[in-house]
Amino acid sequence: MNRISQILLRQRQGSMLAPTMRAMRWYSADAGAPAATVDKPTMDKLVRTNKVVVFMKGNPQAPRCGFSNAVVQIMRMHGVQYDAHDVLQNEALRQGVKDYSDWPTIPQVFINGEFVGGCDILLQMHQSGDLIEELKKAGIISDLLKAEEAKAKDDAKK
Repeated sequence: MNRISQILLRQRQGSMLAPTMRAMRWYSADAGAPAATVDKPTMDKLVRTNKVVVFMKGNPQAPRCGFSNAVVQIMRMHGVQYDAHDVLQNEALRQGVKDYSDWPTIPQVFINGEFVGGCDILLQMHQSGDLIEELKKAGIISDLLKAEEAKAKDDAKK
């Protein structure tokens, strides 16, 4: 993890964490009676509820697996607001998202309605800087990019 990521993570764990968490929205996937299946139009609607949507085990405040937790931490470092759907609350949704993306594991991340990947791909994108670019395409400016630009501006003043 680079120095800027470490600084931002420490800041997020402190006083900035509470406002960030309040700004995020997430939904229980089982509003009403659970359906036997989740069809493609329903999945289309779910992946377009926000610029970034995560299907995970648990929720952002209480991830229930290490991979879901890693995705939450990456999103926090970038300051991304996203919708999260807890697949443990609805087996039909859990299978529906796997069928929809043709990806066998959870968590799954969608940006601008397009499937990006799971934890391993998101982590790789984060480490390479590709996630910042992908977020930019969706109109989201990463907190890591903002910090980097601020640092460059400060360095230029010296």
